[in-house]
Amino acid sequence: MKVHQLERVQEVPLDIEETFRFYGEIANLERITPPWLHFRILDPRRLRAGARIEYSLVLHRFPVRWITQIDEWEPPHRFTDFQVRGPYVLWEHTHTFEPMGAGTLMTDIVRYALPYGPLGALAHAAFVRRDLRRIFDYRRDTVAALLGSGAVAHTTPT
Repeated sequence: MKVHQLERVQEVPLDIEETFRFYGEIANLERITPPWLHFRILDPRRLRAGARIEYSLVLHRFPVRWITQIDEWEPPHRFTDFQVRGPYVLWEHTHTFEPMGAGTLMTDIVRYALPYGPLGALAHAAFVRRDLRRIFDYRRDTVAALLGSGAVAHTTPT
């Protein structure tokens, strides 16, 4: 199984507690997800350790049901969600928050792997990598617009 990694780093002009609160509020996940995914939270819950969240979205015209669980919850420094059920063999998304001057440095690290062996590798090269970059670029830009933040983005090669 080939594990890929996507990393995004963003400077947010809020203190660490406010930044964590923004990312830890489940309603904000819909706000920062691209509209073309038709993303909806089906079972809104408060984010905390052990919480399972169910979503629906549309990937390339195919409806997808996705369940993630909050594995680590360490306010205001980090939380990790992982896929319980969904389109990936592995999906582990870690959000970290570090004080930086008067603001916060927020980092997303997503480790993911696709099913179907060589077909999954082909899908990754053809569209999955590009789609994930677009989604996280949208998130960066939307957070910047909502919170007035600057952004620095990069992707870890896989």
